[in-house]
Amino acid sequence: MEIGISTFVETTPDVETGSVISHAERLRQVVEEIVLADQVGLDVFGVGEHHREDYAASSPAVVLAAAAPQTQKIRLTSAVTVLSSADPVRVFQDFATLDALSNGRAEIMAGRGSFIESFPLFGYDLKDYNELFDEKLDLLLNIRSAEKVTWQGKHRPAIQNLGIYPRPVQNPLPVWIGSGGNSESVVRAGLLGLPLVLAIIGGSPVQFAPLVELYKKAAVHAGHDPAVLPVASHSHGFLAQSTKEAADLFFPSTQAAMNKLGRERGWGPYNRASFDAARSFEGALYVGDPKTVAQKIIHLRKKVGITRFMLHVPVGTMPHDLVMNAIELLGREVAPVVREEIAQWEADGQPQ
Repeated sequence: MEIGISTFVETTPDVETGSVISHAERLRQVVEEIVLADQVGLDVFGVGEHHREDYAASSPAVVLAAAAPQTQKIRLTSAVTVLSSADPVRVFQDFATLDALSNGRAEIMAGRGSFIESFPLFGYDLKDYNELFDEKLDLLLNIRSAEKVTWQGKHRPAIQNLGIYPRPVQNPLPVWIGSGGNSESVVRAGLLGLPLVLAIIGGSPVQFAPLVELYKKAAVHAGHDPAVLPVASHSHGFLAQSTKEAADLFFPSTQAAMNKLGRERGWGPYNRASFDAARSFEGALYVGDPKTVAQKIIHLRKKVGITRFMLHVPVGTMPHDLVMNAIELLGREVAPVVREEIAQWEADGQPQ
């Protein structure tokens, strides 16, 4: 069972002071967070790609590369790469470079993305939303499998027997499929034999169990062994010494961030009652003291089949020292408990 962190490198106004951290300072903070995550024994750190003022990381590979020489073991992934509006050649080159700098610890998490700013920025039409992803994923996987590529599609100039460099340390370079929880995306991942990441940020995580089963059935149908295909989850959360402290610290920025998105997307207001319901044992918020969060992750593994858990922190802007403390608690107090209990559970003959 792998445990890690994901972040969108947000630069929203501080809910207490109204001040806005600069992109430069927040990016430097994130590198510090990655280094700490490695030091406390976490397995993976993911950085999301966005192209708007309130997010600082438009190039996850560059951010992760800044941390690569300062880390030893932690895997470094996008979360996600918005592949539909990217050039797969450049994506592969960036992450192959990261793979070299980290000596084989890079991963690509490919997704459509839940924000659309990158489409007009890079000259794409939203009406091609699904077609773009399918075509570009095909090209990315072709590049991954062969040093010289011949390929033709609709939305990008053809490639005729051209080499694409550098080649990564890992062969193949891991490519995960990120999904918001729809059946089409999990079936695609299964048919391709690619690892799956589920964004579990609302409702009951147990409701995602049928999607994991669908993913495994699709993998079997295509001739892949589901036992060797990892399934990850990405969920909002926060840790402190007590559950009350964690909830009280995490709510203000979460509410501000969720209501900002809500106004853009027509959602209802996000209030403390919604927050408290979501951090219940059956909810999708992993907020609490180390024991509480550990037990929720263990429950997720046993009931849904998740083999990698990524805690998304912060949501909105929080003080850097609080984020660092949460990362340390996750690595030093939560991860060992989860790993030990899951290892024993599997040793007792439970599903891998």
